[in-house]
Amino acid sequence: MLKKLFIALVFSSATFVWSGSSFAGGHCVGTTMNDAQTGGKYPQQYELSEYESAAGCTMKFSDNPNIASINATIQGNPGSLPPVEDRLPDEPLVVVPYESIGKYGNTINFLSNATEAGTSDMLSTRHVNLLRFADDLTTIVPNVAKDYEWNDDFTTLTFMLRKGHKWSNGEPFVARDVEFWYEDLMMNPKIREKPYPYLLVGGEPMTVDVIDDQTVRFNLPSPFPGLTATIAWSYNQFFMPSHFLEQFHPEIDSNADANAQALGFADGYDALAAYYGNSGWTDTPTPLLAKPDLVAGLPYAAYPSLEAYMTIEDTTEGRVYAANPYFFQVDTAGNQLPYIDYQNERYINENEIRLLKLVNGEVDYKSQSVQLESAPQLLDGAESGGYQVQINPGCGAALFSFNVTHPDPEKRKVYGDIRFRQAMSIAMNRDEINEVAYYGLGKVEQFVGFSPAPDFVPESIKMHMTQYDPDGANALLDEVGLKDVDGDGFRELPNGDALAINIDYATQGIGGVEVELVARYFNEVGVKTTFKEVTPDEYRGSQAANQLDVHVWDKGQPLAIVAGNPETFKPPFGNYFNHTQGLDWAAYIDSNGDEGTKPPQWVYDLSDGIDKFQSYALGTAESNEWGEKIATMLTEQSLLIGTVKAPFPTYHRNALKNFTQFKTTSYEYYRTYPYLATQWWLDE
Repeated sequence: MLKKLFIALVFSSATFVWSGSSFAGGHCVGTTMNDAQTGGKYPQQYELSEYESAAGCTMKFSDNPNIASINATIQGNPGSLPPVEDRLPDEPLVVVPYESIGKYGNTINFLSNATEAGTSDMLSTRHVNLLRFADDLTTIVPNVAKDYEWNDDFTTLTFMLRKGHKWSNGEPFVARDVEFWYEDLMMNPKIREKPYPYLLVGGEPMTVDVIDDQTVRFNLPSPFPGLTATIAWSYNQFFMPSHFLEQFHPEIDSNADANAQALGFADGYDALAAYYGNSGWTDTPTPLLAKPDLVAGLPYAAYPSLEAYMTIEDTTEGRVYAANPYFFQVDTAGNQLPYIDYQNERYINENEIRLLKLVNGEVDYKSQSVQLESAPQLLDGAESGGYQVQINPGCGAALFSFNVTHPDPEKRKVYGDIRFRQAMSIAMNRDEINEVAYYGLGKVEQFVGFSPAPDFVPESIKMHMTQYDPDGANALLDEVGLKDVDGDGFRELPNGDALAINIDYATQGIGGVEVELVARYFNEVGVKTTFKEVTPDEYRGSQAANQLDVHVWDKGQPLAIVAGNPETFKPPFGNYFNHTQGLDWAAYIDSNGDEGTKPPQWVYDLSDGIDKFQSYALGTAESNEWGEKIATMLTEQSLLIGTVKAPFPTYHRNALKNFTQFKTTSYEYYRTYPYLATQWWLDE
């Protein structure tokens, strides 16, 4: 049944044809993707003047009849709202809905794992950035920005913003908000210990120039055409409300500490941490959770936002969000988006309880943390539960990697031996994993740093060390010096101590069936292995503390994403929220040798290689040449061991409208963000 449901996706483009006379001279009555297969300059969206010209109509704006009461739940917002036309930008973004002009109202229900675990699925429904990927997952389109423009050599990127665009509290959104975010937050070591790799170009910072209130320019130290892709996928929003946060920044406002202390914070940096979280991750706790004793006396419970929804409740049990009354998008009939009044997010770490709630139809949308092994149970309950399940391709696949900078020197020596890593790779029966864990729907492949693997990656690299060869694995383990000294069937370390490996895993990152199989394969070649399910927070804490034997998590970045984000090819080969490796190598590089462990030369070569790759436009001979080099270099080290790339379920209730067929179920394009969840509405 699952194979029949597995969707073969074909990317296609279509041309829009207006019916003309039904619009001419009157108010815009609203069209959908059933009428229009694409937008104007960009698919599925228009600028206001572009839409009115193409449709031959004049747009009249409307808003949610509940917006006044919704606004009243947002601490710090003005009590009396201006008319909707004064809350929208001069040129709002016009979204062409997939199926229907929606109806206002209702609360949408979501499940996450914890405050900062398994939340990106839901976060993506309210997320905005300067750019996004269109739903073809190829075209990069404006979103918060009105438009953008590269220079000829990809060293300056200019954004044109929307005149009259406002933050959720009604204050103007201007170019300074972009400059403030990059120069004063991201690049400030007192706020961010080190910059995100994707915000540097060849390891060097950019600069940001404010041209005027609606024009901002990024100046790059060398060509970096992948920057637009980074902005389009990144959860890190490239702007922050300078009008509010600057008052707490000691390097901007000489009264910052006094301003913060007047509200009960220790100093300005404490206030910034409470509001901003010192992170690009927008699901860090708000003052509602981080400083509950101060909230009543604060100007805002959460910093003003451009997102579709604002946080109004934040507890250890979950969060509630209210529609942003100043949101910048409208549908083709002029209705301000989003349609849905509130979002209700509850936290449940236990996989079985989450599944039960899905089967009972208690959740409106879910894909993150839902593994393919749960699909039969979900499909069996779909009719009675009133929901649908899509089985969509994923970008990533579960990886296993051995901690090459393990604190135990004996394990570090073994895990750092490429022969050991090769042995453990060929000890895995990937065909069996595919059949048992993924119902034969997956594809055996090695992790090559790009997912899906581009054409420039040789087939031999795509399948490197994926053969099932337990005899070969045993021979390699013997070479490493791992022998069964005491005759108990399990190998000892070269110094005679017992070798015991534990695999901690979280179902947010990998299914338990695959982990159980892999542990069995390791035991069968004499490497004693146990496994234990933990929460995502527990897993990430252990990973960040360098305490794991084996790192296991879903990982995989498409070509366009790698063009803007080097993290897969530089220590620690990921970030806190996904699969990392070589933490002590990263510490050594970051500290110029004062801390950590010096990595082998191939790590430096790989780091230089990704910088070279990112300096060329995708599709050029130079880009392909360097892409092949870095894929080969990474894969041949067997550092990040791939198994099977499988599809993932995507769940939604039948009552959730304007929900389209996803091209992929993945974090890599930021989940729902390409599909404009701001157009969702509940038919109930």
